[in-house]
Amino acid sequence: MAQGALDGLRLIEMGQLIAGPFCGQLMADHGAEVIKIEPPKVGDAMRNWGQGIPLWFSVVARNKKSITLNLREKEGQDIVRQLAAKADFLLENFRPGTLERWSLGWEQLHAINEALIMIRVSGYGQSGPYSPRAGYGGIGEAMGGMRYIAGEPDRPPSRAGLSIGDSLAAIYACLGALMALNHRHKTGQGQVVDSAIYEAVLAMMESTIPEYAVANHIRERTGSILPKVAPSNVYPTKDGSVLVAGNQDSVWKRMAEMMGVPELGDDPRYNSHVARGERQQELDDLIGKWTKQFTSPEVLAKCEEHGVPAGNIYRAPEMLADPHFSAREAIIELPHPKHANFKMQNVAPKLSKTPGHVDWVGPELGQHNEEIYGELLGMDSAKRADLAGRGII
Repeated sequence: MAQGALDGLRLIEMGQLIAGPFCGQLMADHGAEVIKIEPPKVGDAMRNWGQGIPLWFSVVARNKKSITLNLREKEGQDIVRQLAAKADFLLENFRPGTLERWSLGWEQLHAINEALIMIRVSGYGQSGPYSPRAGYGGIGEAMGGMRYIAGEPDRPPSRAGLSIGDSLAAIYACLGALMALNHRHKTGQGQVVDSAIYEAVLAMMESTIPEYAVANHIRERTGSILPKVAPSNVYPTKDGSVLVAGNQDSVWKRMAEMMGVPELGDDPRYNSHVARGERQQELDDLIGKWTKQFTSPEVLAKCEEHGVPAGNIYRAPEMLADPHFSAREAIIELPHPKHANFKMQNVAPKLSKTPGHVDWVGPELGQHNEEIYGELLGMDSAKRADLAGRGII
């Protein structure tokens, strides 16, 4: 296993699907030992998720160790306490109050291990009137403000084709855990990291709150553009389209020269961010007429020559074929027990000294029971067989 920045740290992952487990994936990517607890026989529901063949679990559970444990039984809860005593982090994304009903809340686990950092991911957070509610990522995207501004202006609110709300909550949970780890270095004390999906989305909402509170302005759906940020859009070509962004003053001057109209670079109608924003549609029409004369590769070549940011809109096939992705090893191939040619995205971000590494895809259900229960907790084979026979592990 390659060295990672979180080598030597142990995280117990409880919960399922995305919002908690993606946080666990990020920490496992960088070397933490992540012990994933799954219900016996059925496992994490993510094992059956994906479009077509269910492959998502192999990504979100990569580098993790899987153990089976029935958390609804007292003996299962006792085992969680044993694991928590030997862990640096405990990660969960159950509905608030669930762990408390199992006597596994913060007060109980902190009493066992004062250095433990408890990472809690939920729809609405651990406090407030909505905290007991069930909360999925899409609801957090809606209440956090993202859904309202996503899509075309003449259509109902849309969504990205990804679980953005869940993933943002997981990223903030990981960030909070590392902040708490630094605090523990100074004090020896753990704490609770409370990451709410709607707040993670809200944190990404730029200046939408003060725009309303101060100026009574509500952002609306604007499709492929950001209002007043121009030019920056998808433009048609002979064989498709490209995304071009010339919205900085100096870049716009280079773009005007590239298009054969250098005089527009200093034209008062276009030579400032504010002026271009006022003539956004006019500029998009002008640029679209120019790009239609060329193929997408020709437009991209011209943009590169003149230092104008531009790019194709990629799907998986284009990513796999791109030499830059290959040069940076942005996509890797791993052995898989069921599928050949198993490729997935690599670790991000890249660290120069401790880059992290993906060593294996999501494990089989209970693959690490013997290692964790036998070696870490010291259970003999007879005890393990008894607990397995009664559905505890």
